Amino acid sequence: MTRLQGQGMPLWGKLLLGLVALLLLAALAAFLYVRSLMAPAGGGPYTLEVKPGDSLPSVARTLEQRGIVKNADALRFVMRQNGTAGSLKEGLYDLSGQMTLAQVADKLAGPARIPTVNVTIPEGRRIKDLPAIFAKAGFDGAAMRAALNDASMSPYTKGKQPNLEGFVFPATYEFRPKETPVKIVQSMLDRMETEFTPANVARAKALGLGVRDWVILASMVQAEAANDAEMPVIAGVFLNRLRDGIALGSDPTVAYGLGKDLPELDRSAGDFTKDTPYSTYTRQGLPAGPINNPGQAALGSILAPKRQLGDGRDALYFLHARDGKIYVNHTYAEHLRDNAIHR
Repeated sequence: MTRLQGQGMPLWGKLLLGLVALLLLAALAAFLYVRSLMAPAGGGPYTLEVKPGDSLPSVARTLEQRGIVKNADALRFVMRQNGTAGSLKEGLYDLSGQMTLAQVADKLAGPARIPTVNVTIPEGRRIKDLPAIFAKAGFDGAAMRAALNDASMSPYTKGKQPNLEGFVFPATYEFRPKETPVKIVQSMLDRMETEFTPANVARAKALGLGVRDWVILASMVQAEAANDAEMPVIAGVFLNRLRDGIALGSDPTVAYGLGKDLPELDRSAGDFTKDTPYSTYTRQGLPAGPINNPGQAALGSILAPKRQLGDGRDALYFLHARDGKIYVNHTYAEHLRDNAIHR
C-alpha cells in the first residue's frame, strides 16, 4: 500500500504569507489612521489670535484642544511638508472644526486678519468730548486727551491755540486695539489734511480766508446748522457779515468761550456780554479759534455759500423758528419781525 505524499505549502511559506498579511493590515490601519487625522475634527468656529512670540507647536496644541484639528503633530507635519511652518503672522485667523487638516494648514499659511476697533467721531464734537469716545472703545482716555491737546502736532494749530480743535476730521475710523494715541490722532489730522486740496485752499483764499480761518468759520456753521441743507445759507450770512464789518453774533462761540454747552447759556446771567476771545458778540470778526471739529459738509459750505436772498439782496440775518424752518433776512428790522412771528 502506497503512502500519499502531502502537497501543502511549507511552514516557512505559511509564515511568510502571514507576515505579509500582517504588514498589509498594518499599512491599511496606518493609512486609515492618517486619513482620519486629515478629516475635520468636528469642533465649532474658532478665531485664533496669533500674538508676537507664538510658535507653531503652541498654536497647533491650542487648535487640537479647541477641536479644530484632531492632532497637533499632524498639523505641524503637513505645514512642514508644505514649507509653510514659518508662515504664521500676528493677527486673527477664522477657523472651524468643519475644515480639513489641509484647509486649516492653508488658512494658517495665508494672511492674518488684523484686529481693528471702529471709532466714530461725530461732526461738531469738541476736543474735550473725544477722550470719552475713545475710552468707550477701549483706548486710554487720559493718553488720548494728552495727544489731542498737543497743538504742535498740526502746523495750523501750533502756537495759535491750546489744542487740535477744528483739525480732527469727523469720521468712522478703524484702529488697531493697541495703536498709540499719537498715531491715532495723526491719522485723523491726516484725514482732515485731504480736505485742504490746492483747489479748495485757492477757493478759500478768494474769499479772504486762510486755511485756519476757513476751518473756524466751518466750525461755526457746523454748530449753527440744523442740517446740511442749511449750511450754505448760514455760511453766506457769516461771509457777508465779515465783509461788511458786522459782528457775527453766533451763540455757539459764546458758549465755547465760557466753557459751556449751548443749552447752558444764560442770557439773564450776562453770558452774552462777557468778553472772551471767542465771543462774536463782544468782538468783531472770527473767534480766536475753531469751536468744534467740522465735517465735510460744513467745510464745503464755506466754499460754496448762498449769499443772496431770492430777491437778490445780501443775506445778513438768520433765525431758527419753532416750525423747524430757517428764516433769512437782509435788514435787522425784517429779522426782528420774523423773530416776533416765528419764535
